[in-house]
Amino acid sequence: MYRSFYHFSSKPFRLTPDPRFYFNGRSHKRALAYLLYGVRQGEGFVVISGDVGTGKTTLMGTLAKNLERHNVLTAKIVTTQLDADDLLRALCAELGLPFEHDSKAVLLKTLEEFLRQCLYQHKRVILIIDEAQNLPPRSVEELRMLSNFQLANRPMLQTFLLGQRELRQLMRSRGFEQLRQRVLAAYHLEPFSSDETRNYVEHRLRLVSWKNDPTFAEEVFDGIHRYTDGVPRRINVLCDRLLLFACLEEKHDIQADTLNAVVSEMRQDELGDLRNDAGRYSAQAEDKSHADHEDRYSELERSVALLSKSVKEELARLRAAAAETGTTTKH
Repeated sequence: MYRSFYHFSSKPFRLTPDPRFYFNGRSHKRALAYLLYGVRQGEGFVVISGDVGTGKTTLMGTLAKNLERHNVLTAKIVTTQLDADDLLRALCAELGLPFEHDSKAVLLKTLEEFLRQCLYQHKRVILIIDEAQNLPPRSVEELRMLSNFQLANRPMLQTFLLGQRELRQLMRSRGFEQLRQRVLAAYHLEPFSSDETRNYVEHRLRLVSWKNDPTFAEEVFDGIHRYTDGVPRRINVLCDRLLLFACLEEKHDIQADTLNAVVSEMRQDELGDLRNDAGRYSAQAEDKSHADHEDRYSELERSVALLSKSVKEELARLRAAAAETGTTTKH
């Protein structure tokens, strides 16, 4: 509706990730640099984490678009609790390999031969796992084992992991030491700053032929950042609703009162995940909470280790005493 009213060439604030609208903010620029560095190195794991709606999928779409010019084959898996065998089958399916009726041993052999042929043809294969925080530990270990596929000391498969904040905790877990040693680069996406929020909104508008209709008051951009915390998906939801509201009111100049009316309406509908000053998300506080939990876990592990040692010593003492008693009885 508002697209024709404001003469846009397309809808500027879609919820579906679209690499065409990629905005090179400070954090996203650095994350993309890490990804491209990983591509150039051609080995190891690259891990990109970020909270819900911070643009991880759009970022990977932008990377895939960049890789189209190179001889790189990408396989993307969006996973929710895939076990190790299903993960392997999903990878084979993405690469166009048979997978339905073969055993795991046959699948591994087929995959290895496919990767070998790709190297012979000077093709690179990159596996992209989205929502990787949902992977069970056995599936993560399967990914590590797949990274062992080599030809003439050249890795045949490289893996990029994308996930929410929980992915960082998963990677820090006990039992993942060998995988951590193979991580080439890791980065956590941050939301936009206030200035970046304005630039992001205007960037998307310009891509759909915006000619300053509607215009936005300065405080509107400040409000958009304040209500969304600079999270791209929340910005998209709010701005889409804002333009619709302004269109229905036949406004060509959007002021703060219009934004406030939209936010009030969305809160009544319980839509948009908008924040107020009292409830704003604090990444630093959550990191501190995670760190506190890790300290407690470490302390608990030390306590358990000491207790285990004491129990073993006591059992050894009892066995020695029993053996000595038995020897005395025989005499």
